[in-house]
Amino acid sequence: MAEGKKRAVVLLSGGLDSSTVLGMAVRDGYACTALSFRYGQRHTVELERAATVAAHFGAEHRVIDINIGSFGGSALTDESMVVPTDGTEDGVIPPTYVPGRNTVFIAVGLSLAEAIDAERVFLGINAVDYSGYPDCRPEYLAAYQTLADLATKAGLEGRGAVLTAPLAEMTKAETKAETKADIVREALAVGVPIDVTWSCYQGGEEPCGVCDSCRIRDKALIKAGRPDLATRYAQAQLA
Repeated sequence: MAEGKKRAVVLLSGGLDSSTVLGMAVRDGYACTALSFRYGQRHTVELERAATVAAHFGAEHRVIDINIGSFGGSALTDESMVVPTDGTEDGVIPPTYVPGRNTVFIAVGLSLAEAIDAERVFLGINAVDYSGYPDCRPEYLAAYQTLADLATKAGLEGRGAVLTAPLAEMTKAETKAETKADIVREALAVGVPIDVTWSCYQGGEEPCGVCDSCRIRDKALIKAGRPDLATRYAQAQLA
């Protein structure tokens, strides 16, 4: 790391949101350690994409094995559960919610940040996520910051890592597609290789184009003027 350069941990799934946040952190002058998790997800291809994105931005990349997926309770980890393809109701937590996932991931991120004296832990959570996932809400993140400041030596000394979610702060759009389109524009601005990122909930060889994550991403890419980066399914609908 260059002398005097700020350090940060970035929780990197390999998806569009977290890859954008990594790009933003690098742009803002942070020397980044990207942290990914093999947690029992069916879409482990995202870890390969995370490694590629981290290399693209010159970030160190670490993968932690922590199989919370073995507990079940989520369509992302339990293949007997169906990944929804017809959207979710507002105010209803979707079956793709993984019990305690962000709570576990942030705890590990804070541990790493303290060990390497990082100033921030960056996360890709945003309005699209916290419309359905309880562990993506601003109030959740604020409460976790309080816990982090109480629970770490660095926090007690007034130099604890700051949990930072720039995408949640960036967008004021009213719909999921518009919010995601804002994120796409930011991704393009910071040089994210969007074609490499993986947002699909399924574990196939290419994105399914019909799960909630694919559909929101495709709509956003089209709104942002990049239909060429959408899934084959979406491109077929446009033809």
